Amino acid sequence: MGIIKKFAEWFGLKEKLHNIVGKPVLFKEGEMWWCNLGENIGSEINGKSKLFSRPVIIFKKLSANTFLGIPTSSLDKNGSWYIQVHVHDVSSVAILSQIRILDYKRLSTKMGRLHTDDFKRVKAGLKKLYFG
Repeated sequence: MGIIKKFAEWFGLKEKLHNIVGKPVLFKEGEMWWCNLGENIGSEINGKSKLFSRPVIIFKKLSANTFLGIPTSSLDKNGSWYIQVHVHDVSSVAILSQIRILDYKRLSTKMGRLHTDDFKRVKAGLKKLYFG
């Protein structure tokens, strides 16, 4: 599928997400949700499927509407930008370099909560990467 068509499909879904009316879903730090990340540019991580979604860790709740989210991957990756995490005994890799602010309207389905030790390792990894 050509990149123009993917962007056009994403813009259609993005418009629907933007127009959602109602109370924000309740989300908490340490949870993992399917999140509509979209079709992005360059090295920015994309969502997958027709929903342009991928699992994202709620790292920090900023308001009732926004949060700092960390996209994950099911592919095994090594390096200081990656932290192995688990939700319901399913392994994923938190991609620390792709952390970003997201709106609740992008959230679709709660997958579960990270194990406490995993969330602590994600926090430590971010601190080490960004604050030395």
